[in-house]
Amino acid sequence: MSLAISALEYISSVKNGSITAEEFVAKTLDQISKHEDRVHAFISINERALDQAREIDKKIKSKEKVGAFYGMPISIKDNISIKGGKTTCASKMLSDYVSPYDATVVSKLKSQDAILIGKANLDEFAMGVATEFSAFGPSKNPWNTDYVPGGSSGGSAASVSALECMASLGSDTGGSVRNPASFCSVVGLKPTYGLVSRYGLVSYANSIEQIGPIARKVEDVAFLLNHIAGKDQNDNTTVDNQSQDYLAGIDSGIEGKKIGIIKEMSRGAGLDKNVESAFWRAVDSFEKLGAKVEEMSLDMVEYTVATYYVLTTAEAGSNLSRYDNIRYGYPMDLEGYEFKSYISKARRNFGPEVTRRMIIGGFVPSAGFAGKYLLKALKVKSKLKRQVLEAFKKFDFLISPTVPILPFRFGEKIDDPLAMYMADINTVTANLTGIPAISVPFEIHNGLPIGVQIHANSLQEKQLLQAAHALQGTTSIPGAPL
Repeated sequence: MSLAISALEYISSVKNGSITAEEFVAKTLDQISKHEDRVHAFISINERALDQAREIDKKIKSKEKVGAFYGMPISIKDNISIKGGKTTCASKMLSDYVSPYDATVVSKLKSQDAILIGKANLDEFAMGVATEFSAFGPSKNPWNTDYVPGGSSGGSAASVSALECMASLGSDTGGSVRNPASFCSVVGLKPTYGLVSRYGLVSYANSIEQIGPIARKVEDVAFLLNHIAGKDQNDNTTVDNQSQDYLAGIDSGIEGKKIGIIKEMSRGAGLDKNVESAFWRAVDSFEKLGAKVEEMSLDMVEYTVATYYVLTTAEAGSNLSRYDNIRYGYPMDLEGYEFKSYISKARRNFGPEVTRRMIIGGFVPSAGFAGKYLLKALKVKSKLKRQVLEAFKKFDFLISPTVPILPFRFGEKIDDPLAMYMADINTVTANLTGIPAISVPFEIHNGLPIGVQIHANSLQEKQLLQAAHALQGTTSIPGAPL
């Protein structure tokens, strides 16, 4: 059986006995061993995966109750805690840290007999758009290993694209699920803020980050969301989704729906011509599906990248202050020790991008500058939220290219932080406003993937997944040519 089957096809096959969980997990581990040297999607692999698959097969054979995932192999971004295993955040700072508890999403997957096949690589502490800032080396794009897979959940998207797992969980603070989903030609969802518990996610910017699923099919993303969404007593920001079934009616289509094209994300000097032309072909596809499409404006988009980096660096500066070699310890040479320089020496294990954002995060909320930067950013965020809410009074969905550029070569932008940051311009709006957004694979140009992004109003994931499923039905993209 092919590893490229969907999650729903896998479940059906295990149920009818055409394949066992052990066989599928063994094939998945073989795929990892074949391609990890080139793709480097993982930081660590679950050494008990085969034993866990055998246990699930025994339960099936003895007709015991089996969880909904039936041993499905899923990767987990390595900033999401799994009890008893390392959670490194791709940083030297946490290279030996072993989590004493499971994240809520991990507990939910385990309770439904998912097999967590490994911890996926990422930009250090989820700060980056290319997975070039991992302390353990970059992940590669399975479509062309000379190119970045996107970030920060690059390992998650690459592992799904390379058939090294069925699906993955990533985290999305400014596009970190959708950006790599677009670059690796898979589906990535950033849910409504609060729909999925963040308990057990190592904090970067608490007010806007969200755990989200990545898979090869929209229906697989819906299946995962069914099992990870909902209220959690360990996370007071979570909302009750009323046990919504996101798979039910996913093929309902979008005939008669009103779709707004976000002008500021779909035109302009920073938009690659090939991405732009692919996007307008996607617009034609939406119209052929029976939707009513109209261009509209969100003029605050111009300020979103600056706003995002002001707000997130301020939160990151606070969150990362705990890594002082007291609460999270590691060996440090005490030669030349001076009390006043202890913290600065302790933090040398941070990489360049984390250091850059921490410095900015200490500056923007400081006395004399908070009004100039932080308060203005909060005002922009508030105004953007009002604009988006107003837009959803007229439109069911808002669309744009997921990323304004094609995947780029390693090293091409690493010395130009501003150019890297501008890759987020189409994705940060969903995080700043808390609304859901999804990236759907649409085309391949010269061997490089292009994704289309769809936004919906808060808690409208069911309708969003229907729109994404409809668009998916207009495309036929082969798997990555590994």
